[in-house]
Amino acid sequence: MGVSERPRLVIYTADVLGPAMAGSAIRAYRFAQALAPYAEVRLISETQADLSSDSFEILRAGGDELLRHIEWSDVLLLQSPLLTWLPEILAMDTLVVSDLYNPFILEELQRDLFLDAPADVESTSFTVRAIGEMVRYADFMICSSEKQRDLWMGELMAQGRLNPITYRDDPSLRRLIDVVPFGVDDHAPALTARGIKGVVEGISETDKVLLWGGGIYDWFDPVTLIRAVGVLAPTHPDLKLFFLAKQHANPAVGMMKMADDAIAEAERSGLLGSSVFFNEKWVTHEDRANYFLDADVGVSTHLEHLETRYSFRTRLLDYLWAGLPIINTAGDAFESVITFNQLGAVVAPGDVEELAREIEALVYDEQRLAETAARSAAVADDFRWAKAVEPLVEFVLASRGAADDPRRAARNQRDAPVGGDAAHIEMLTRRIQELESSSSWKLTAPLRKLAGWKGSGR
Repeated sequence: MGVSERPRLVIYTADVLGPAMAGSAIRAYRFAQALAPYAEVRLISETQADLSSDSFEILRAGGDELLRHIEWSDVLLLQSPLLTWLPEILAMDTLVVSDLYNPFILEELQRDLFLDAPADVESTSFTVRAIGEMVRYADFMICSSEKQRDLWMGELMAQGRLNPITYRDDPSLRRLIDVVPFGVDDHAPALTARGIKGVVEGISETDKVLLWGGGIYDWFDPVTLIRAVGVLAPTHPDLKLFFLAKQHANPAVGMMKMADDAIAEAERSGLLGSSVFFNEKWVTHEDRANYFLDADVGVSTHLEHLETRYSFRTRLLDYLWAGLPIINTAGDAFESVITFNQLGAVVAPGDVEELAREIEALVYDEQRLAETAARSAAVADDFRWAKAVEPLVEFVLASRGAADDPRRAARNQRDAPVGGDAAHIEMLTRRIQELESSSSWKLTAPLRKLAGWKGSGR
C-alpha cells in the first residue's frame, strides 16, 4: 500500500445483506458505512447481497472468488470462522480482524437444549476450534462489551496470545482486543407511517404497546413475558404485546422452538389476537422506525444461562434509538446501562409476578414513562456508530499487525498453510529469540524453558 493510498478493507459476513437484515449483517453494513471515508471498502456476503451504496461495494462471493477479494485487501474483517473454512487466508499478507461480538458457541449450546437430535461432542469441538482460530490468527479483535472482553481474555490465554510479546507491546492489550459495541444509527428515527397502532387488527391507536423488537430465539424467554401480560390483561385490556418477528431474517435459519412455545402459550392462555400479537414477516431495516416509534416500551426477556451473561442484545440499541423505555431481564451486559441511567426496569429471570408489576408501574405512570423515554433518547448518543467504531477505524488506518505476528509460519509456507498450536509456538519462540537478541529485554528462566530456548542463557 502506497503512502497516499487508502487501505483496502474487506468486510465479510455469512448473513443476508438485504432490506431485511438481522444483527450481524446490520453490524457489517454499519461498519462499511463508517469505514468508507477512511478506506476502500468491499462488503461481502456469501449468502445474499441485495443492497447498494455509493461509497463502497456490496458483493456476493464465496470460495475462490472470495479469496481473490481477500488477496486484494490490506485488512479483512470477519464475523465467522472463515479462517477454518478457507485456511488459504492464513498464508496471505492481509491483516485479520476477528469480530467476536457474538460468542456463537453459547448460542449453539443453548439452542442444542431444544433439539430432538442434539449435536454431538465432535460437532461442538469443531465450533470451539473454529473460535480458537479466530482468536489465534487475528491481528486485532473486537467485541461488544467489557464483560465480553473478559471472556475473550481467557481465550487469548488459552491460544497463547497473552504472551511476553503482546504484553510488552501493550500491557492493556487494547492494541490486540478492544470494545466496539453495536451502535445506534447516527440519524434520528422518523415515523413515516403507523406500524402497529390502528394498523394491526386488535390494536387501537390508544392502546399501550410493549414491543419485542426482533426474532424469537432459543436463548430468549418470551413465555414468561406472555404470562405477565396475561396477569395484567383482565384489568388492563388496552395492554398489547407485539412481537416484531417470529424467526431470523435469514430464512435458512428457520423458526426456533422457543418461537413455537411462545405462540402455543399465547393460544393456550387465550391471549393470541387480543393481547398478544406476532408479526408474520421480518420488517425491513429501513422501515423498523415505524414500529419502534409506534410502541410505548421495549421489552426483552431471557433465562439465566451463559449466553445471557455474555450477550449484547442489538434490539436494545434500537430501543435507545427510538427513545423507548426498556424492561429487560437481569444478567446480561446491558443490565448496568439500564439501571445506572434509569432507563426502565430490570427483573429477575422467569419471575412472572415481578415482571407484571414492573410493566404496570412503568406503562401506566405517564410522567415516569415520559421521563424514562427522554433519558433513553439521551443515552443513545453514547452509542452512536461514529463513536462505537473508533478503535476499528484506528486499527485500519494504522494497518499494523499484531506484535506476535500470529500467521508468520503460514506465510512462510504459502503452498501449504499451517495451523495449530505447534506452528504458533514455533513462531512465538522465534519472535522471543529475536527480541532477546536485538534488545536488552531478558526472558525469565521458566519462559526460556517453555519456549525451548537454546541461546546464550542470558
